[in-house]
Amino acid sequence: MGSLLEIENIISSDKKLNKIAEKIINNQRLNFEDGVDLFETEDIHTLGKLADIKKREVSGDNVYFVLNRHVNPTNICVLSCSFCDFAKKKGDVDAYEMSVDEILSSIDDEMHEVHMVGGHHPTWKFEYYEEIVRSIREKHPDLHIKGFTAAEIDYFHKRWKIDPEESLARLKEAGLTSMPGGGAEVFSSRVHKMLLPGKSKASRWQEIHKIAHNQGIKSNCTMLYGHIETIEERVDHFIQLRELQDETNGFLAFIPLQYQTGTTQLTDSPATPIDDLKMISLARLMLDNINHIKSYWVTIGEETASIGLNFGADDLDGTIVKENIMHAANANSPGGLAREKMIYLIKEAKKIPVERDALYNNIKIYND
Repeated sequence: MGSLLEIENIISSDKKLNKIAEKIINNQRLNFEDGVDLFETEDIHTLGKLADIKKREVSGDNVYFVLNRHVNPTNICVLSCSFCDFAKKKGDVDAYEMSVDEILSSIDDEMHEVHMVGGHHPTWKFEYYEEIVRSIREKHPDLHIKGFTAAEIDYFHKRWKIDPEESLARLKEAGLTSMPGGGAEVFSSRVHKMLLPGKSKASRWQEIHKIAHNQGIKSNCTMLYGHIETIEERVDHFIQLRELQDETNGFLAFIPLQYQTGTTQLTDSPATPIDDLKMISLARLMLDNINHIKSYWVTIGEETASIGLNFGADDLDGTIVKENIMHAANANSPGGLAREKMIYLIKEAKKIPVERDALYNNIKIYND
């Protein structure tokens, strides 16, 4: 009841925003036109207030983070996506392949999660990926292994004729516990044709996540924004994710991924901090069935990420330690944030830091 009263007391100079606030009070789901109006509003402060109120209905003043490690086993990839600075071809001077021992040596016992994604390697057998997962599970039996985007799962099918049902079942048997949300980019056939030749389409991404959810493998979901996509395509992406979540209830969190211009330079007008905050707020208000929204410091930087915690986000993601894909595009953020820095950024936003595991179980609350 308290949150409804807060919304009732919000009065904006934007009449469309006031009407949307009324829908939220009446527990009405926002539609496509509402999403477009929210993106177009100039009243960023009221938008943030609405999103923060809805966030507090889910997680109060708690904001989560996880001690995790990003592992990118290889940057060698058969694809040539226009937005990607990470992928290399075999023989390139900066191409690399990690052995199982190298992967194991990058993980320590303090971590709660390993996040593993990489290039579509032309020759690695599927059994090698099983070996990686199984080896991590054997050495770290309590570690949560989040791995392989839907695009990678689809590639295993294209390259080795292993259906997603089988590959996911085998990876789960080896020790996989959840999937990341990468590879979605934007659910727009127009964007896909222009930027993602050879990559699995939106319908395939959704199909694979649905298969994973039906097998008990939870996942995240994402959107890559700030390149050539339109506001309408962003809103449509939100609605498609929401519909899939209605069906499966398998998404743990949504992560807005700001396009890093790097050397690909798809746009002369990269996303601004206002764009970043609008994406976070829209995610909270449109994705009413996904509990956790991340303010992903890797792509938007520490300052904006901390502000995002008052614009609907309830998660800073993790300490990461090492991350290659976004930093290959010169992401303007440090290579890793320690636990203390995560706690500091959350407290700066006047929120309560909560160290979590990969499934959002509390490990420690820092409320002193």
